[in-house]
Amino acid sequence: MPRYEISGVEELPSNDTPKFLSLLEALADATLNRTGRFEVFTDGHNFYPAELEAIRSAKRSVNLEAYIFQRSEIGRLYLEALTERARDGVQVNLVLDAFGSAGITRAFFLPLLEAGGKVLWYNSPTWYRLTQMDNRTHRELLVVDGLTGFIGGAGIADHWYKGVHGHPAWRDTMVRVEGAPVISLQATFAENWLGASGELLAGSAYFPDVRTLEEVSSLVVNSTPTTGGSTRARVLFQLLLASARHSISITTPYFLPDKGLMSELCLAVKRGVNVRILVPGTRSDHFLTRSTSRGGYGKLLEAGARIYEYEPSMMHAKILCIDNLWSVVGSTNFDNRSFGINDEVNLAARHPRLAQRLEEDFESDIAKSTCVTLDAWRKRPIHQRVTEILGWIFERQQ
Repeated sequence: MPRYEISGVEELPSNDTPKFLSLLEALADATLNRTGRFEVFTDGHNFYPAELEAIRSAKRSVNLEAYIFQRSEIGRLYLEALTERARDGVQVNLVLDAFGSAGITRAFFLPLLEAGGKVLWYNSPTWYRLTQMDNRTHRELLVVDGLTGFIGGAGIADHWYKGVHGHPAWRDTMVRVEGAPVISLQATFAENWLGASGELLAGSAYFPDVRTLEEVSSLVVNSTPTTGGSTRARVLFQLLLASARHSISITTPYFLPDKGLMSELCLAVKRGVNVRILVPGTRSDHFLTRSTSRGGYGKLLEAGARIYEYEPSMMHAKILCIDNLWSVVGSTNFDNRSFGINDEVNLAARHPRLAQRLEEDFESDIAKSTCVTLDAWRKRPIHQRVTEILGWIFERQQ
């Protein structure tokens, strides 16, 4: 992973100006959309019904891309809805990651396949792709009729829906998107569908004329690793962090910033930015990752950033808010796998109302979290320090 530094950072335009929009559009290699509409759905009991309603109302096409799709109660509800639409002549396409969705087989989707739907696995194991096996699609994306999209951090599994094995449902967020940005979401799906099927999606069933909605600036930034390990997602995050003048709120399930991001966050604190980071507490689904993450808190706490560990359940939302103006919602974690290895997708919007809505969730979440102090971090017991080292060794292999 290259170390990112911004040349000419002292000339970086203010993030509320057209010049900054143009810079972000160019460097993130993403189309600037000037109209749209967004609605936030907090947790599975809200976003799953909204997605299922959209699927059931589909007239021409349903495209779903997921890292995780499990044989589960919620998975069967999706299967039923998708199958019903396929029987009615709607073009239904699913592309699932071969690793993240390894526990589910074509047999589960047989009703959908018999109804005319298509299900493919991204980057399935083959001898001629062994050097590319670490590349996964981590995108969680749904597009209906080319008019409505959903983007965020949740796949299709019961641990988002109702909780499993006595554990409460995971905390996550999805955003419904309408208008011009849906074209970019559809193009993102089409990219990996092409890779998995050899079929290039086109036509009005997938790319209809979109409605002109309220004026709002946004970009859909899809990323895949380049030869040097850089991604458009990493460029997006770096520029937005460097542009912050008042506040940075980060929600992430896996917080393992590289040296460049760590430096950027510390510099933000030094210039007076209120930096707050929300991560999983003891209910994290990856013990070693959480341990490694905690081992790296020192520099940020010493600089003056505040770190909160969410206690009620596994925190899986991936959200960045900057200056109560910019928001990023999508599939990207704050770690090298998301920034340098996986295929990811994020919605970045300059929209104060969206930022305010996401900040309201952030405030609600930190009220249920433990604030990690520098003193407590320095006094953490030896057994925690040992697992931090083990986690660090493990993470270096990823």
